[in-house]
Amino acid sequence: MRVMRAEPGRFADVSSRTVGAVWRAYDLQLTTYAALLGVVGLVMAYVNTVEAGDPALGNGSVFSRALLWSGLAIVVYLVATAFNYQWLKTFAWPIYGVNVGLLLMTLAIGDGVGGSARWVSFGPLTFQFSELAKILMIGVLAAYLGNREGKLDSLGAILGAVILIVPPWVLVMLQPDLGTSLCLLAILAGMLFLSGASLIWLTAGAAAAVAAIPVIWTRVLQPYQQQRILSFLNPAADTQGAGWQVQQAQIAVAAGGPLGVGLTNGAQAHGQLLSVRESDFVFAVLAQELGFIGALVVFLLFIALLWRVLVAAWRSKDSFGTLYGAGVASMLLFQVFVNVGMVVGIMPVTGIPLPFISHGGASLVSIALGLGVLQSVNIRQQRAQW
Repeated sequence: MRVMRAEPGRFADVSSRTVGAVWRAYDLQLTTYAALLGVVGLVMAYVNTVEAGDPALGNGSVFSRALLWSGLAIVVYLVATAFNYQWLKTFAWPIYGVNVGLLLMTLAIGDGVGGSARWVSFGPLTFQFSELAKILMIGVLAAYLGNREGKLDSLGAILGAVILIVPPWVLVMLQPDLGTSLCLLAILAGMLFLSGASLIWLTAGAAAAVAAIPVIWTRVLQPYQQQRILSFLNPAADTQGAGWQVQQAQIAVAAGGPLGVGLTNGAQAHGQLLSVRESDFVFAVLAQELGFIGALVVFLLFIALLWRVLVAAWRSKDSFGTLYGAGVASMLLFQVFVNVGMVVGIMPVTGIPLPFISHGGASLVSIALGLGVLQSVNIRQQRAQW
């Protein structure tokens, strides 16, 4: 369903409105669902810390870092909520330049595993700017597409959005980070579709992307990325290599049953059979220890959060707010689908985190920034109540 629309309206500055009016416009449900998912993430960080044999509050433990990042995410969320989102439209191009600059800096001085360059260290914290790039690009694309409302049936307007995404996409692929690069493309596709862009040109673009798969396979993907995809297509071909993690993840999910085995009791985690259990395969640990019921509750929280994001987008009286919400919803939906799909074997392993729950401070802070901007949209416009 297309959500793009624009209605003439006068924006209300927060300072000129009563506290009661601002509070009524504030979407408490959105905050509540995000906070509950954040609590689930902290629980999983605690579980993974204990199962690794580390003290929960030990220096540098997964749980202690998760607490630190959660505190920072709350601050970012509050600041973004207080900030007038309309300035993002004014400074869209400088933001785009900062985004590209941060990705270039990551390639220049970043650290990673196996020759990759994905993280930049700031004292005790490491930050992955490719996560921030997703949120910054949502703002840039919202400004670009919003300024071309009613003209998105033209190929030129659509190609302009594609050209905007290419430099960040290339820089992320050079790290290399396939998961985030795919998420950038999903954000672009979702925002174009929900903006009312021509379905004919979007279909043609999708067909061109499919036709380019052989070139992407031979010229873009790294050997380990190719192996992951081949393992997905034929899981039994390499159960001791690329397919090992997926096999163990599926065993963990099946072992959870309806109610789970209990927190910190997961056999796969204790046996170190899931080497990335705190990030890529955190859902496997969650499903094993909390069971089908626990996983279902988490899914319902995600559905509820996505609903409130789309409500904020629909109620916005300017195209920027509508498109920004569409971008955040596209990002969250894509990440949840792909991450859980990796665990259950319906998607190849691409290293995409599960929002709020996978351990990773950059992901959490970036999502907090995006949701804070949406709350800024909520409280600065007079809208019908839902």
